[in-house]
Amino acid sequence: MPKVKVFFSNRQKEVKLPDGLRTNIRKCCEAALEEENIEDNAEVSVTIVNNDAIQKMNMEYRNKNSVTDVLSFPLCDDGNFDVNPDTGCIMLGDIVISAQRAEEQAEKYGHSLMRELCFLASHSVFHLLGYDHELGKKEEKIMFEKQEKVLDKLGIKR
Repeated sequence: MPKVKVFFSNRQKEVKLPDGLRTNIRKCCEAALEEENIEDNAEVSVTIVNNDAIQKMNMEYRNKNSVTDVLSFPLCDDGNFDVNPDTGCIMLGDIVISAQRAEEQAEKYGHSLMRELCFLASHSVFHLLGYDHELGKKEEKIMFEKQEKVLDKLGIKR
């Protein structure tokens, strides 16, 4: 099973993050790589921000002036990953999650903040691996099934 180094940063103060979040995000990343039969060790950056910060980033990078739950910035180009020369790990990219939006969605869907944050992290990892649910219903179905499979494997239930 591939190992994933998560460079984790919490840049918000509005939401208390659950204990063990970094470990669970790492496990989600590893399970997603395993789901895709990627055996290489990897690195990913995960930054937790507030709604204001993610809205600014959404505007800057996607020209959408709205709050979103997660943004993904892949380093993969047509299935080819950059490799960190110091570690030999493939570099997946950057994940930015709004803790405030995650908290709102967890409440709306009736599950824990941990589950929502792990859902968003696994969702984003599949984006980093080249999946895009905005291409159509078929792609959306495939991506969401993979995310649920990852969360089920880790016992992160609704």
